[in-house]
Amino acid sequence: MYKLFFKRFLDIFVSLVCLTLFAPLFLLILIVLLILNNGKPFFFQARPGKNGKIFHVIKFKTMTDKKDAQGDLLPDAARLTPFGQWLRKTSLDEMPQVLNILKGDMSIVGPRPLLPEYLPLYNDFQKRRHEVKPGTTGWAQVNGRNSISWEQKFEHDVWYVDHLSFWLDFKIFCLSIVKIVQAKDTNQQNHVTMSKFTGNE
Repeated sequence: MYKLFFKRFLDIFVSLVCLTLFAPLFLLILIVLLILNNGKPFFFQARPGKNGKIFHVIKFKTMTDKKDAQGDLLPDAARLTPFGQWLRKTSLDEMPQVLNILKGDMSIVGPRPLLPEYLPLYNDFQKRRHEVKPGTTGWAQVNGRNSISWEQKFEHDVWYVDHLSFWLDFKIFCLSIVKIVQAKDTNQQNHVTMSKFTGNE
C-alpha cells in the first residue's frame, strides 16, 4: 500500500511544504546564480527514471560554461565556482528537484538518477535500481555517497528496491539531513564530482 499510494502522497505533501518554507532561500540562490552564471541559474540534464524512462532533471547550476581555445568545456574543477561548491557541499543544488518530484518523475527517496549512457553498461542485478523512481536522496547517499565505489553504490540501490518501506524512507530522510549538516561524502577522492561509471570488469 505504501509503495503504490502513500509514498506518492508523501512526496507531494513534503515537497509542497518544503517549497513553501524555503521559497525565500530558493529565490536568493536563484538571484545569485543569475548574476554568476550569465542569466543561467538552472542545469538541465537527461536522466533515466523508473523503468529507464528518460526525463530531465533540474538542479541549480554550480559550474560556469567556460571553454578552452578549441571551444571545449574546461574540466569540472576549473568551472566549479566557490558558490557552486558551497551549494554542492550543502546539497542545496538539488533543491529545484522538488519540481521533478511534483511532476512525478522522481521521489524524495530512491536511487539517484544517473546518466543515460550508463544504461547499457549495467548487468542484470544493477538494472534493478530502475524498478522504482529515482530520488533526491537514497540508501547509497547515506552510506557513503560519492566516497564509495560504483559497485557498492549499486548494491545499496538494489537493497533499497528490495526493502522499500515507509520506515526505511523515513530513516533515509533523517540520515540525509544529518549528512547535509555534516557536509560529508560530497566528493570522491581527487575529484570534484563522482568519476564516471565505465562498466563492470
